[in-house]
Amino acid sequence: MLNNIRNFCIIAHIDHGKSTLADRFLEFTATVEKRKMKEQLLDQMDLERERGITIKLQPVRMDYQGYILNLIDTPGHVDFTYEVSRSLAAVEGALLLVDATQGIQAQTLANYHLAKDQNLKIIPVINKIDLPSARINETRQELMDLLNCSAEEIILVSGKTGLGIEKLLQTIIEKVPTPKLHNDRLQALIFDSVYNDYKGVVAYMRLISGTVKAGDKIHLIGTSKTSEVLEVGYFKPIFFKSSHLQAGEIGYIVTGFKDLSSCKVGDTVIQLENFSQAKDLHLPGYKEIKPMVFAGFFCKEGVSPEDLREGLQKIKLTDASLFFEPENSPALGPGFRCGFLGLLHLEIIQERLKREYKLDLIVTTPSVAYKIIEKKQGTEEIEKIIHSPQELPNVHEVLEIQEPWVKLDIITPKEYLGNLMSLLTEKRGIYLNTDYFSHDSNRIILHYEMPLSSILTDFYDKLKSSSSGYASLNYELISYRKCVVERLDILVAEEKVDSLAVIVYKDEAYRVGRKIVESLKDVLPRTMFEIKIQAVLGYQEQSQNKGGKVIASERIAPMRKDVTGYLYGGDVTRKRKLLEKQKKGKKKMKTLGRGRVDIPTEAYLAVLKR
Repeated sequence: MLNNIRNFCIIAHIDHGKSTLADRFLEFTATVEKRKMKEQLLDQMDLERERGITIKLQPVRMDYQGYILNLIDTPGHVDFTYEVSRSLAAVEGALLLVDATQGIQAQTLANYHLAKDQNLKIIPVINKIDLPSARINETRQELMDLLNCSAEEIILVSGKTGLGIEKLLQTIIEKVPTPKLHNDRLQALIFDSVYNDYKGVVAYMRLISGTVKAGDKIHLIGTSKTSEVLEVGYFKPIFFKSSHLQAGEIGYIVTGFKDLSSCKVGDTVIQLENFSQAKDLHLPGYKEIKPMVFAGFFCKEGVSPEDLREGLQKIKLTDASLFFEPENSPALGPGFRCGFLGLLHLEIIQERLKREYKLDLIVTTPSVAYKIIEKKQGTEEIEKIIHSPQELPNVHEVLEIQEPWVKLDIITPKEYLGNLMSLLTEKRGIYLNTDYFSHDSNRIILHYEMPLSSILTDFYDKLKSSSSGYASLNYELISYRKCVVERLDILVAEEKVDSLAVIVYKDEAYRVGRKIVESLKDVLPRTMFEIKIQAVLGYQEQSQNKGGKVIASERIAPMRKDVTGYLYGGDVTRKRKLLEKQKKGKKKMKTLGRGRVDIPTEAYLAVLKR
């Protein structure tokens, strides 16, 4: 049976045609009926279809010429690299897919190195060969240089028309290694999981050895939880119930757990009877992922913090890279400090909470994690990590502040080199070196080091603008380095808005403050009273007085109601009296707190685009 199993995944840069190629596989192997076929079939979320990107890995089992082909479709965006790494650990082979019109991109290289580190059999594939703009020869040469392979080893396909699919399937059968059997005791790696309202926690597993069936007593080594298997099966791509799963197969088990924390990605499943041998059977699992971007999620009126907690727990079950912990804000109330792998990851999680769990939230301005070294009594120093501007202590108590830096790889045509180097220098980037594709002097790889905070704002948009859309980007965290930053608070109607506070470089404080107040002026709605918008450095909020240095301010004029419209004559003092009464009313409105300004979502986006 093992000799007939092939486990593989598709890895590529974003928008190189992974999901379309997977659709052709499903059609060609008759895994899905023609009447049920649709584009991006493996992309289960509406969000994936709308944006045209894969967010979640998705396994599917195909039967072809007596072989079982287990495919895992993976995301291509840098923010979802953890999904890719988990998929690679569950398979023996990988299709390295490259768009013939774009050639090798930054994420192509990153995913290739991930697959190489796992010692997988890599099959190079060039997609979209049917397009008039396809650069087949140039792309083939790029892959030959990267993989040190021959031209005959590279498969040419069209995910749209199905050209070359049969040859690719035959190559998978011939070249992807069969799973290796280590012993006859159950060992299974959990590479993903979901929560089903009727079934509870469903674990996606790759069986390394042994068999599992409904009724078996299992033990999860990492969480030390025990349960009885309620159902087993595989993916077609929906759940397809089976009598059992055996070594080498990829499938699912209904664990019977209702507690979401009982089943964790990377855990090892064994038979309960082998509990005493757990130490020997434990699989390496996955490297602990560290979030890079942090933001606060707080409830709007009508949303319960418990509902938010439950929503986050369910999403974390399907997205192991999500981090969250409780946080309480004096202004926004109870909420959660959440960690993400990037801004797109943050945006997707926020949208999923809104769509899947009907949660309307306030999301604070994203920031990176800073390392603070504080001085205490004597020579004692304390090092801690802060995740939000509100946690930044008084500058007089701090010896040093360090920020995360990333190594940046950018692939671009050389005619945009000047534009990109100007952009990277402006964003505090440090040039390392430039690599040239040996066969094609027109495309280069720029290597830079840069503060992670510089990528948080509008960097990606500017990168695409500076290169007419041709540049691609990949980055990885390398270290923490010293920086000179301070907290910039935003006051709206003389009230501090915690969720709009940002940490800025000292020499950029005025520019950032000016940009924020001008952006807020455009998005905040007018009210019956004047609204002052101020950017303040060193803001101190005490019981008696408030202080700080205002470095930028704007004013939104009040809406005016003509209270004198009905007057038809008489002395001018009648008109003045009514206007004075209106003025006092507006002042009273502010004093009694009825003049609070509701900050719309657009305001947070305006701060982000500083």
